[in-house]
Amino acid sequence: MEKPYGLTMRGIVKNSEGEILILRRHPKSKTNPHKWELPGGKIEKCEYFDEAFIREIKEETDLDVKVGDFCEAVQDDYVHKRTVQLIMYAKDVTGEVKISDEHDDWMWASLDEIKSLEITSSLEKIIKKRNEKL
Repeated sequence: MEKPYGLTMRGIVKNSEGEILILRRHPKSKTNPHKWELPGGKIEKCEYFDEAFIREIKEETDLDVKVGDFCEAVQDDYVHKRTVQLIMYAKDVTGEVKISDEHDDWMWASLDEIKSLEITSSLEKIIKKRNEKL
């Protein structure tokens, strides 16, 4: 049987210093436990992707954002599914970061700092595809 596809939205959320918000997945996560990733998550059935982007960023970080420009798209293959991740820039970011139970830590980081961490394969792919410019 073919593995099903899922569609995920991820956000590049930057602070006033140009640092990128990354979250560390919970150690008991089914995929990528304890690895750093961009905030975001699955699109629900019949949900517009821009609505999913705003909802997922809010759920995972408690930040209010608007959808900015498209950044990149990547595919990940897991044992039980395949995902396509659309990565968008967040704009008009307001609020204070408060993470959900899906993650156990967060930080604002430069691209060099991010590359030194244990990150998800999708984040690695994004950095490579963008020639290390986010």
